[in-house]
Amino acid sequence: MKIKILGTGCSKCRIIEENLETALQKLKLAAEVTSEGKLIEIVRYGVMITPALVIDEKVVYAGGKALSVEELKALISKQ
Repeated sequence: MKIKILGTGCSKCRIIEENLETALQKLKLAAEVTSEGKLIEIVRYGVMITPALVIDEKVVYAGGKALSVEELKALISKQ
């Protein structure tokens, strides 16, 4: 599984990154987690609001808030 956090490095992006690590540990899953902060790359995904989350090249979340561990677990489990 490849997970990408799209965002410019704001506090919400950092919270998602931390919560994502915890969610993956709780689900006992291994994933390649990367971040993308270049606006041109973010727009290529069709994302206009960050932070956003991409799992296996599919945008699964784009919004204005940092996701909790439970919200991230739910998104990951759907994939």
